[in-house]
Amino acid sequence: MPLPTNEQIAAWVGQHIGEFHAKRLINLGALDLRKLLKRKNPYLFRAKNVLSASDVVVTLLDAHLSSQEETLFGDFLEKLAVWINAAVFSGRKSSTIGIDLEFDRDGIRYVLAIKSGPNWANSSQIRAMRSSFLKARQALRTGDNPNLHVEAINGCCYGRCETDCGDYRKLCGQSFWSFISGSDSLYTDIVEPLGHQAAECDEAFRAEYAKVVNRFTGELIADFCDPDGALDWERLLKFNSGRDGLKLPKRLRQPV
Repeated sequence: MPLPTNEQIAAWVGQHIGEFHAKRLINLGALDLRKLLKRKNPYLFRAKNVLSASDVVVTLLDAHLSSQEETLFGDFLEKLAVWINAAVFSGRKSSTIGIDLEFDRDGIRYVLAIKSGPNWANSSQIRAMRSSFLKARQALRTGDNPNLHVEAINGCCYGRCETDCGDYRKLCGQSFWSFISGSDSLYTDIVEPLGHQAAECDEAFRAEYAKVVNRFTGELIADFCDPDGALDWERLLKFNSGRDGLKLPKRLRQPV
């Protein structure tokens, strides 16, 4: 089947990109300062001579949101890749856990684990992916297909890599998008549609972000600053790392 036209790709992106932006806003509004403080290294803030409550808050938020948005947008790109592959090669979601896409091409059954970028995994995650590939091969070669030629691919939506890892291949960026679509230009063709309503969505996000920064800064000053406004590092350390923790009064969120 033919590759979707740029107009069709733009229409699909325009229809679905709002889901990514909506999830960003929902997740931002659901954040809790105390939970963020418990996940981060207070010694690092002290070593970097962070002095103001607002700097602590912005550093916490930006680190958390960057990681979260990478995951959210990776999910969006995975859906785009599956949709395009389904149109060209009749690809489908695999029944094997950990396998995102399965399709036939030139007499070979390909099973793919799709990730956002090339540096996504530690050693245990690689082992888990290899285990998923093995289970997919075993499942596909049962019944009437004992000799089915199955190849495993770790596809990454950006980056540069085309590597034979033994029991699977790793394809990143242009190599990945070309492999699932047959088009060498697809990796650049999808850039323009991603900007659909980006300015409007980003404006709404920035407005909410500013509210969260202001609210969290007030909470941090109330709970972890001295009367003169200086950060109380001992109090912060007890809350983050103390054996018994630091008991703080429950904070009632005001209805939005």
